[in-house]
Amino acid sequence: MKTVAFYTLGCKVNQYESEAMEEAFLDRGYRPVGKDEGADVFVINTCTVTHVADAKCRQAIRRAKRKNPHALVAVVGCYVQVAPETVRAIGGVDVLIGTKRRDRIVDAVEEVAATGKKVEDLVDLNQVRTFDELGISTELSTTRAAIKVQEGCEMYCSYCIIPYARGHMASRDQDAILEEVRRLVAKGIKEYVLTGIHVASYGKERTAESPENAERPKDLIDLVEAVAAIPGVERIRLSSIEPRWVTPEKLQRLKACGKFADHFHLSLQSGSDKILEAMNRKYDKALYLEKIEEIRRVFPRAGLTTDVIVGFPGETEEDFQDTLAFVDEVGFSKIHIFPYSKREGTPAALFTDQVPASVKKDRAVRLAEREIALRHAFMDRMEGEEAQVLFEEGEDETMMEGYTGNYLRVRMERKETWVNRLISGRIGKREGDLLHFEPEQ
Repeated sequence: MKTVAFYTLGCKVNQYESEAMEEAFLDRGYRPVGKDEGADVFVINTCTVTHVADAKCRQAIRRAKRKNPHALVAVVGCYVQVAPETVRAIGGVDVLIGTKRRDRIVDAVEEVAATGKKVEDLVDLNQVRTFDELGISTELSTTRAAIKVQEGCEMYCSYCIIPYARGHMASRDQDAILEEVRRLVAKGIKEYVLTGIHVASYGKERTAESPENAERPKDLIDLVEAVAAIPGVERIRLSSIEPRWVTPEKLQRLKACGKFADHFHLSLQSGSDKILEAMNRKYDKALYLEKIEEIRRVFPRAGLTTDVIVGFPGETEEDFQDTLAFVDEVGFSKIHIFPYSKREGTPAALFTDQVPASVKKDRAVRLAEREIALRHAFMDRMEGEEAQVLFEEGEDETMMEGYTGNYLRVRMERKETWVNRLISGRIGKREGDLLHFEPEQ
């Protein structure tokens, strides 16, 4: 039996797409192995969100060929889409596929095996406006599944390469999404994370005037309600959403569906209005804070997580202090911190007031210190609160761990029959970055 190994860099969408491609190989008789075990086929799913990600992609390609000298190497994804000539120059790559047509990866691999000729399947993203169907019917996790519902982004933030790597917005057909969820429910999956490149734009490219789309959801909230109606779905989350998507009416509908987790990942990127404008983020601090207040009126214990870029071109110490003050004002439960990465081909790469690397590093460290304090403060506030936890296997045999709805990780003594079940109880004391959990007796 032929073997295949995967190495995946980047976001949850990439993780999902790798699982879907692995399933395609399984369906054709391949056996999956670990990336260090030696494989007949080695697939690298790439990321290009930062220059560090680019470097990791190049390292992964070289390492794959070095450790698997006889393997057929396929490189796919975002880095291939924006820098195919760089990937070609590395050498030893047999298949190149960008961010479209990955559903034919097995055919491409077998074509190379049969003919010895390299295969490239790179498309002009400007000519593609449809969702590239790549679904899964199994899931590596026993508790939680990511479901890709949307592709592409047309926001064109000045720092971001992703619109050029992923192309136009395209929403997945609702029937295909619901069928995938039903298959996974049958396998025992309880929690579903609806994800995409810009998931808040789900349905935006569809028009009510189009008869063929008249019965399909016009917004992400409609899709959440449809998924929630499937028996066996016990919890739903959304990946990163834009602040402007949040409205009181949508929040009430999320609450009413009864299965939505009270956790929102709301992209921020900066606490300075000047920098937000330079980033082309299309909102200011006042609007962002208004959305936070709307969330807390409906979900008072909501976990609020976000992303922040430090050292964006033109960011002064005063701008950075604005960010520190703003994250304090919001009281985030977790912050993902990224030093600005210059991406050729984006407007921000041409800005003349680039921030020195040493300053970016210093600001990242200082914000990380603030993030720890905010995260622990939120955890401490939750002590004694009632919660439901979906439990998973723990890191050792005596314990198990899981997440509350507002995305706090808790731990308790292992009970075999409680794995992959929603258990009610109270949040106990914090120990480092974990909370103890006290189940109902």
